[in-house]
Amino acid sequence: QVQLVESGGDSVQPGDSLRLTCVTSGFVFSNYAMSWYRQAPGKERERVATLDSTKSRANYADSVKGRFTISRDNAKKTVYLQMNNLRVEDTAVYYCKISSPWSGGDYWGQGTQVSVSS
Repeated sequence: QVQLVESGGDSVQPGDSLRLTCVTSGFVFSNYAMSWYRQAPGKERERVATLDSTKSRANYADSVKGRFTISRDNAKKTVYLQMNNLRVEDTAVYYCKISSPWSGGDYWGQGTQVSVSS
């Protein structure tokens, strides 16, 4: 079955960096784009970044452009999110998600908490 396991979240100060990891199984990872989403308290879940299966095209939410970088290792079936210059408003639970052309339903892992405060 499909499994997505996120890790790497922590409590940090503004300006710090974190690297999130999502290890996947149960599907052909190299066939699909992968995305990172986040959900802050009291807010809807939002897409942060997407990287296609060939690693040639990435797109980002305006709020994280220039600070976050999504990458993937198809051999390890793993997707990463490097987050630099973190801000208080980046505080959220972060999730990875299988993206285009996946049509097998929505799968979410347990998420990983990122807390940014001074």
